[in-house]
Amino acid sequence: MSGRRRRRPHSARRRERPGERPRWWTLRRAQNRKPATYRCPLCGGLLPALSEHALLLPEGKSTGRRHAHSSCVEAARRAGRLPTRDEWRRTQPRPPSPWRRLLARLRAR
Repeated sequence: MSGRRRRRPHSARRRERPGERPRWWTLRRAQNRKPATYRCPLCGGLLPALSEHALLLPEGKSTGRRHAHSSCVEAARRAGRLPTRDEWRRTQPRPPSPWRRLLARLRAR
C-alpha cells in the first residue's frame, strides 16, 4: 500500500448547506509565510501574500478555515457576525444543576 492518506468518501464529508451558517468561530491572528494570495470571504477582496491577516475557523474545525483581512474581521465582530464560542455559549440555555435534576426526579415519584 502506498504512503498516501486515504480520503473519506464525499458522502462522509460534512458539507455546509447554503442556508447553514456556523454557530461560532475561532479567530486567530496569522501571517502567511508562503507566497500565496487568498480571497477574503468577508469583502471578496484579494489578500496579498505575506500580509498580516486573520484565520477564521468555523466551529473550531480546521477543514473550513478561511483567511480574511484583519480590518474586515474587526468590522464583522463589531456587527456581531463572527461570535466566538464563549459568546455563543452565553446565549444558550443552561442545563439544570445536579440539585435541580435530583429534585425533579424526587418530585416525579
